[in-house]
Amino acid sequence: MQDNRTKELGTKPIGELLMKYAVPAVVAMTASSLYNMVDRIFIGHIPDVGTLSLGGLAVTFPIMNLSAAFGAMVGVGSSTMMSIKLGQKDYQTAERVLGNLVSLNVIIGIIVGVLGLVFIDPLLLFFGASENTLQYARDYMEIILYGNVVTHLYLGLNSALRSTGHPHVAMIATIATVIVNSILDPLFIFTLGLGIRGAAIATILAQIVALTYVVIVFSNPKEPIHFERGIYGLKKRIVNNILKIGVSPFCMQLCACLVVILINKGLQTHGGDLAIAAYGIVNGITFLFVMVVMGICQGMQPIAGYNYGARKFDRVNLVLKYAIIYATIVMTVSFVVCEFFPHIPVGFFTKDEQLTQLSIDGMRLIVLVSPLVGFQIVTGHFFQSIGMAKKSIFLSVSRQLLFLVPFLLIFPNIWGTNGVWASITASDAVTVITAAVMLYRFYRTGGINKTEIDL
Repeated sequence: MQDNRTKELGTKPIGELLMKYAVPAVVAMTASSLYNMVDRIFIGHIPDVGTLSLGGLAVTFPIMNLSAAFGAMVGVGSSTMMSIKLGQKDYQTAERVLGNLVSLNVIIGIIVGVLGLVFIDPLLLFFGASENTLQYARDYMEIILYGNVVTHLYLGLNSALRSTGHPHVAMIATIATVIVNSILDPLFIFTLGLGIRGAAIATILAQIVALTYVVIVFSNPKEPIHFERGIYGLKKRIVNNILKIGVSPFCMQLCACLVVILINKGLQTHGGDLAIAAYGIVNGITFLFVMVVMGICQGMQPIAGYNYGARKFDRVNLVLKYAIIYATIVMTVSFVVCEFFPHIPVGFFTKDEQLTQLSIDGMRLIVLVSPLVGFQIVTGHFFQSIGMAKKSIFLSVSRQLLFLVPFLLIFPNIWGTNGVWASITASDAVTVITAAVMLYRFYRTGGINKTEIDL
């Protein structure tokens, strides 16, 4: 029997529906971004070693991006497939997708965690760690890798909550991680004297709390899609479709890993450990706004996926329009805050004058085309939401590999540290143009009305 929470995806007004799904997702994604920022804020204030600890934390980003790539592949692929199956009224398959999500996350989470621990030092050195920052990076990353399965399961199941009509539950789970992490960080870092390792322990414990809550929700037999025996065995068709859809965010995260390596190496060459620490600060601040846009995209995803599965294409087109408008507003605010008032957010991370100025200079360059970036992010997620993996993959990969990598190999040799920042801005500008051309051609040739559902 169809649950009213999923049925409304095909009946309620799109504007109202997007607000209902996007607001909790935005709150959750903002909380998730703050959750990551909390570690950086507390770590940056560790007596005597705060600046080096921030540098160490920054070089762990590629490993975390690599791990997140596998988690995103399973989580996004599963949640998109579940939305489409619910739109097709195929509840049995949707439930099997949930079971396969759990099994894949456990398997991949263990493999990635073990390999990361075995090769942790070579990886960190390759990703830009120096003799000064290696110990801090290792101390943080070891704990994160021990809890890798927890992270994968939490993120995957949280994504599934939104697809099954529980955006508010997903929001509560994410907010819980922020609250628990914010309480435990100062306790472990300062009171217990564990330093950067304490921040990592707080992170994993917060995720365990949230995961427990999500598991309880999916264990309720009254839910139309819930845990039960027989759904965990991997099914070839389901796994193939999950991976086919999820390969786009996987490629995006994988490319992000490569890009961060090049950014760190460019900053290390032209600015040293302090420049890498500045990137950690700038990335944390700008990513906060990107996460808001990601929340809008997550709100769009179940609506677009459900109505695509139900062949209500006018509703799919309308939710795309609303999502683009909202995302553009958010990224315009990002531009205003980071361009004209950068000292305010940077001040939360550090009081070091040199690090502050490096961060401000970098941030002002990075956000120059921010008002247009929201459109590009939404377009990529739109193609992903309706199962058009190839288009989504191309947009994901092109920004990172086709555009950003060449810029990173050229610009820093001309302008030094500023060349690294300028590379990011230039790649964003070119990717926006590419997304606009792709979306225009998609609709000019008939758009979604000519697509075939093959999941």
